[in-house]
Amino acid sequence: MKYSFKNDYSEGCHPEILKALAESNLIQQGGYGQDAYSQKASGLIRKRCDAPEASVYFVSGGTQANLLVVSAILKSYECVVSASSGHINTNETGAIEYTGHKILSVSSEDGKLTPDSILPVLEAQHNFPHQVKPRMVYISNSTELGTVYTRAELTALHRFCREKGLILFMDGARLGSALTSPANDMTLADIASLNDVFYIGGTKNGALFGEAIVVPNKNILQDFDFHIKQKGAMLAKGRALGVQFMRLFDDNLYFELARHAHRKASEMQVKMEDKGIPFLVAPSSNQLFPVLNMEQIATLENDFEFYIWKKTDDQHAAVRLITSWATPDDAVERFCKIVEKF
Repeated sequence: MKYSFKNDYSEGCHPEILKALAESNLIQQGGYGQDAYSQKASGLIRKRCDAPEASVYFVSGGTQANLLVVSAILKSYECVVSASSGHINTNETGAIEYTGHKILSVSSEDGKLTPDSILPVLEAQHNFPHQVKPRMVYISNSTELGTVYTRAELTALHRFCREKGLILFMDGARLGSALTSPANDMTLADIASLNDVFYIGGTKNGALFGEAIVVPNKNILQDFDFHIKQKGAMLAKGRALGVQFMRLFDDNLYFELARHAHRKASEMQVKMEDKGIPFLVAPSSNQLFPVLNMEQIATLENDFEFYIWKKTDDQHAAVRLITSWATPDDAVERFCKIVEKF
């Protein structure tokens, strides 16, 4: 059977989460997020974020989190700025546009946004009622290309957004990977202090499903729970989300799982670098984008599943390989043995 490096959510959930769900299964709780588990999980997240006044909301998935946040914050004539590779721009079936908001995309070779890359987009909008009005900047960390924001980069973005009256929103579907990256120099508290709103991804880091939306800036989201309910995102059995995030954050499990994914990705990266294989983007997370020739790709496809990301010329293409919290040693060893023969 082929092993899949297509994503980091092919497995169900970490056994400790499954155990917590089973142990709490028959204990009656309130519905719609008013259960003791969700309340405890919210407190643990606020403490880790060093943001005691922040609001925390649990929803089932990343696309849902993105459309909820964007549609709840923006007025009907306001828009969001995103890197061209941003998830809301490429992989959400027009979910943001369906809420009535335009995405202004910015070209970015590494998937990141900077003040210099955003400014021309703002200047092109003349702030008169024939064009949409930029109001939000959307970033991902880690990005869709596996890159990670540094404290200096995020601080510059945060300052820029403040100066321009923009809201900074971080998609944290792979925030665990970002915060445990060797390239990272931030804590979860830094993320909370430098964003108006962000979310902590559980689906791609060991949870069965779920994302935790964190709102440090309480001035930007009014009646957000009403938006959640109206768009069908408020689970009657919200306890299922609360239990998972409670277990992820009552110790360091969330970060331990992300570190495992990094270790496995690093082993694969080192082996490919030893063989002189270049990368589309310098690796810094559990997403790797090696540039392989077609024969090498065909050989790997005999044993593994992965995405061909983009062709770089007639004979080569960058592929995307993603490790997870559950990637086994033998899969990585098998991969490295095949690469060794290239």
